[in-house]
Amino acid sequence: MKTKMNKTTKNNFVTYGIVILLFVIVQTLSATGNLSRLLTGLLVPLCVYTIAAVSLNLVVGFSGELSLGHAGFMCVGAYSSALFSHMTADALPSVPRFILAILVGAVVAGIFGILIGIPVLRLRGDYLAIVTLAFGEIIKNLINILYVGVDANGIHVATTSAGFKLAAGGKKIMKGALGISGTSALYKDIKGQFFLIGVILVLLTLFIVQNLVNSRSGRAIMSTRDNRIAAESVGINVTKYKLLAFTVSAALAGVAGVLYAHNLSMLKVSVFDYNMSILILVYVVLGGIGNLRGSMIAAIILYALPELLRGFANYRMLIYAIVLIVMMLFNWAPAARNWRSRMVEKFKGGKMKKEAA
Repeated sequence: MKTKMNKTTKNNFVTYGIVILLFVIVQTLSATGNLSRLLTGLLVPLCVYTIAAVSLNLVVGFSGELSLGHAGFMCVGAYSSALFSHMTADALPSVPRFILAILVGAVVAGIFGILIGIPVLRLRGDYLAIVTLAFGEIIKNLINILYVGVDANGIHVATTSAGFKLAAGGKKIMKGALGISGTSALYKDIKGQFFLIGVILVLLTLFIVQNLVNSRSGRAIMSTRDNRIAAESVGINVTKYKLLAFTVSAALAGVAGVLYAHNLSMLKVSVFDYNMSILILVYVVLGGIGNLRGSMIAAIILYALPELLRGFANYRMLIYAIVLIVMMLFNWAPAARNWRSRMVEKFKGGKMKKEAA
């Protein structure tokens, strides 16, 4: 048991080390002027999609459920945090306001995770995927018609622009399909540190998910994935533990939404469609279901690749498709998996001989 715990802790620290190493490399390239404007613009979105992929892997990889509503939870976190930032812009300094915005986005998304998870997690397989996909579309369409503003009389909410009137000096925040504008401008003094904040949030997400997975609750979650009937037979509350994984995943998706919203000058609900949910699921599947490190690497490579290949014009998506196929074969083809296992055993055998000598 002691050896196992040491091995788990070592693997966790290797994952943290990869994130920190990538951060150091990027900072070094930026300080020496070798980082292009294109890559600089991709840094924060890379953190967003890494958080989203790692959090979705908790449901898909460790809980064994197929969820397609991740973009909906990101949308809830993004809009709730942006509303909070605008409403408290004159009352709080930037740093504590942003920390509270992250907490607001996580809590609101987590609450929606509980509300959706209680009825939805009684379903399985394709039925669960369809219902979570429908949830994401419902959230998107509801937010699309909301108008929210604040004036001397308090907060005003309407579902049509005609019925949305504010007193003199009032401030419109949510403008229906036009979304929320000017959120990033509220954080001009710390906007240059958003990549650092994103890396910290990635590390925090990895810490939460890895510790949950390696805990008693995490083992219960994985037991419901491996054999639901056997888990129920030994007294494990399957619905409870699946709801726990679903809620934590939703809250972390809300954190990704917060970072996404505050990095943009204009936030529109149209970006949080089912294509975003499927894109995040692709990162999870290609990186390896249940493999947090793989999800992180897949999200970084597959998000950055289309942008980096823009110079190839018509061949850009062809190269991207080939990379997807190669990654899928490398991760899931039996021959490739056997080769990886042999390489790992060979490396371990060589290391043991070296230590013995």
